[in-house]
Amino acid sequence: MSEIAATTVHEAYAFACMKCGYGWEQSYEIEHHVDVHGHPFVVYTADGRRVPSPLSTPTCANCGGHVVRIMRAGRVAGVQELLRRSRTPSAAETVAKDRTAPTAAAPARHWRLSDLFHRG
Repeated sequence: MSEIAATTVHEAYAFACMKCGYGWEQSYEIEHHVDVHGHPFVVYTADGRRVPSPLSTPTCANCGGHVVRIMRAGRVAGVQELLRRSRTPSAAETVAKDRTAPTAAAPARHWRLSDLFHRG
């Protein structure tokens, strides 16, 4: 056997491509091993597949770019939730809209890369 010890930790990261603005999150199982010679090595898995370290050279799944910002987990999901909420009118807004004559629709809020970096 080539290894004598192993510990597994779970970590998640949020990513944002600086080229196209695509954002995503990924959870990893990180196995820390020490071989029989005392040399440490790490194995990353995501969705049951062995993957390279997300901290080395992440690749954008949307455009293939390698200029990717790595953030704590929840940053992308938080922005996506805010956008979802901003697109869903409240009951009061729906009633008010029904009472008025039809007008041009309000412009949709676009997702901005800077939304991920604003700390609130």
